Amino acid sequence: MKRVSYFLFLASFICLTISCQQVEKSFFSDKEYREQVKTDFQKRKSTLSLGRAEALFSVFDKPGLTLEEREALEFLFAYMPLSDLADYDGDFYLSQVRTALEARDFFEWGAKIPEEIFRHFVLVYRVNNENLDSARQVFFNELKDRVKNLGMEEAALEVNHWCHEKVNYRATDGRTSSPLDLVRTAWGRCGEESTFTTSALRAVGIPARQCYTPRWAHTDDNHAWVEVWIDGKWHYMGACEPEPVLDAAWFAAPVKRAMMVHTNVFGKYTGEEEKNVDEPMYSTINLLSNYTDVREAKALVIDAGGKPVAGAKIAFKVYNYAEYYPIVESLTDAEGKASIYTGLGDVLVWASRDGIFGYAVSSPKDRSVTLTLNKKEGDSFEDKYEIIPPVEQKVGGVSSELAAENGRRGRLEDSIRKAYMDTFIDEQTARNFASGINLSADDTWKYLNSAQGNWREIKKFIEKNRDDKYLFPLLSAVSEKDLRDVPESILTSHLQGFHRIGIKADTPEDIIPRTLLSPRISREIIRPWREFFQKEFDSSIVEHVRENVGEIVSFVKNGIKTDDQQNYYKCPLTPRGVYEMEIADKHSRNIFFVSLCRSAGIAARLNPATSRPQYYDGEWKNAEFEDDIREIYPQAKITFGSAKENLLKPQYGTHFSLARFQDGDFVTLNLRRNAPTISVDEGYYRLMIGSRASDGSVTINNKYFEIKENQSLNLEIKMPEIVSKVQVLGIIDMNTKITLSGGRETTLKDLSDGKGVMLCFADPDREPTKHVLQDLPAQGDELNKWGGGILFLVPDDKLSSAFDHTVFKNLPKNNAWGVDSRRTLLNETVSTLKLDFNDNFPLTLLLTNSGGIIYYSSGYKIGIGEDIVKCLAK
Repeated sequence: MKRVSYFLFLASFICLTISCQQVEKSFFSDKEYREQVKTDFQKRKSTLSLGRAEALFSVFDKPGLTLEEREALEFLFAYMPLSDLADYDGDFYLSQVRTALEARDFFEWGAKIPEEIFRHFVLVYRVNNENLDSARQVFFNELKDRVKNLGMEEAALEVNHWCHEKVNYRATDGRTSSPLDLVRTAWGRCGEESTFTTSALRAVGIPARQCYTPRWAHTDDNHAWVEVWIDGKWHYMGACEPEPVLDAAWFAAPVKRAMMVHTNVFGKYTGEEEKNVDEPMYSTINLLSNYTDVREAKALVIDAGGKPVAGAKIAFKVYNYAEYYPIVESLTDAEGKASIYTGLGDVLVWASRDGIFGYAVSSPKDRSVTLTLNKKEGDSFEDKYEIIPPVEQKVGGVSSELAAENGRRGRLEDSIRKAYMDTFIDEQTARNFASGINLSADDTWKYLNSAQGNWREIKKFIEKNRDDKYLFPLLSAVSEKDLRDVPESILTSHLQGFHRIGIKADTPEDIIPRTLLSPRISREIIRPWREFFQKEFDSSIVEHVRENVGEIVSFVKNGIKTDDQQNYYKCPLTPRGVYEMEIADKHSRNIFFVSLCRSAGIAARLNPATSRPQYYDGEWKNAEFEDDIREIYPQAKITFGSAKENLLKPQYGTHFSLARFQDGDFVTLNLRRNAPTISVDEGYYRLMIGSRASDGSVTINNKYFEIKENQSLNLEIKMPEIVSKVQVLGIIDMNTKITLSGGRETTLKDLSDGKGVMLCFADPDREPTKHVLQDLPAQGDELNKWGGGILFLVPDDKLSSAFDHTVFKNLPKNNAWGVDSRRTLLNETVSTLKLDFNDNFPLTLLLTNSGGIIYYSSGYKIGIGEDIVKCLAK
């Protein structure tokens, strides 16, 4: 019996030991990495303001916290950006950790995921610069039963189908909505779709990362999508654009012409990918070789005497939207050298040191380029050169059977999304509501319609504040996206705070809505900062600083430390977060300054052209936070004029731009597109004018000049000439019958009216078609003068009940929509042009009145309307 008792005791002891070991499981198997994280966590913790310490770190005192949870939290706190330390608490991050670990243990693929991949691409709660929310918990609970019995690859594809049920593409502003806000709206731009989809995949324990081409080289704009880790390998997918297989998407062809694809990785990452940036808290990894052939672009920077320049700032740039946009920035090494892996096209390399600069174009044929720092501020000169992007490449597609079944599912998903969007308030209900409370029906409908899924919150705000004369001015002063995601309570808080404190004397009435009343400052999430600061500071202090704004400038300058590296996702801190943290990136500090001023009744803004923080004191004055910033800059005037030889009217930000010299490089001014005369600070400028050819190459003219106080300068915008000939590429029968929306029949000849037809075969559910619809209004005047037909034909297998072309405003007058039954005309066109089409929508043609095809474009491209106008002018 003693022996039996002994063995029972021993077995119990072993079980208890195993149980304890399970409870005490570490999040890190690599001891060295674990110690590094602990060291970095303690260092980070010791540098934080006491104002945030309790909210963040009291979570470690919670009963029941396991070692694995504790270490996962330490990893997050050690490397998270400043915005996340400033604006969320420890309980939020603990819920993120627990749900991530729950998903890992719930799904069978969780055991396959390597620790490092899980740590950086599942656990991490942030994807880009979005506002954070509880999407991980919501998405896990909604998706777990749907995908639990699937393999990892099938689950990833199914999650993307679910995402498409919730969200579709539509262009919007650059602030990234949170995943749950995007679901409420039901649409967003590609950066939001990919943030949402990455969040959904991580919620079910599938490693995912958002990938960006920061700017295309062959066309304007950029794009974002998702990569998923499946059984040891990364694959790509279009976010909210489900395909039947992985590594298939409409951007498969454009990305082969990319010069960079990258993603940010949270924390110390030791993966094998090439690193463009390797900082203590994050890295930016280069993923371009996953998609296309690459080359090493090497550069040597020397001074005027031929000696290598170490520590020079260097940037590799592509031409996009009439500016040089950096795809990688770094410093030269001790030998004056730097390099990146990029695509097989041209890249501009720019370098500077101590205000002296130089540049050169690196082409695939160059083993290395040498940049001589021999130009300085004030030098007047002009140059001209051509930038050649990587050549177009063919890609395959999925089988017709898989595509057909995927299309069927897509239409079902569209109907699910449409059923939700049909719950948004309708016009008649909105007008009846306005009539019942004696408000403008037009204004009320405009704001309720813009609010989309957030319409109940905006309706509540309107009803609660219906007697306030600043009701509609406030709604007009925020963005449409704000209407879609800001709660009523926050808007009401700002309206009440505006009235509570009053307005600084002599403030012009016309600047009040946008620079004093508005809670919108830049691209930050709106929070009730006005109420917070008015409670935080005694009214006598507010009255004093209102007449002594310089004291607010001093308070911010001396009280807020700036650190741009720690806020690497560039998500702005909220004003309250800056105040409590006492540290911020410069942009968040500037937002904080503006919020303090507005809270005290002082009009303030970020300058629309330069983004400098300014306050109004009889005139707009700059807040002098840096030594090289002056309170008031001497002003000059520039007038832009279009040369008579231009085939189309040049647009700012598309065909030309103006940039001011600052810290060794030129910073593009954010100007209104149609302002012929502008006021600018005196200084050194570059005027850039570019013409893009149909093959994506760009001819660029640059003019470098200085402008002094009170000087007026006329700048002629003459588009560089691109020599090309119009030729007939094929013939389409103009007597072909077309069935228009509504059932009316016509022919291409009737639509032509003797002038020709722009014909666009469209897949209305996909982003490339929507870009054509968004781009055409810019050329509306020229296309209306032409007077030909503009026909959008949707193959019947691409029809979607959720698509509403009326949301695309200001299309040229002669536009019509029709259905291409069984792809009859599309197939005829593809055969005539001998295209390997593979559903590379949109396919856009320009037809002469006799049916000659004199232009075509297949797939994603920005500026198709401009191409059409140029072709018509020849």
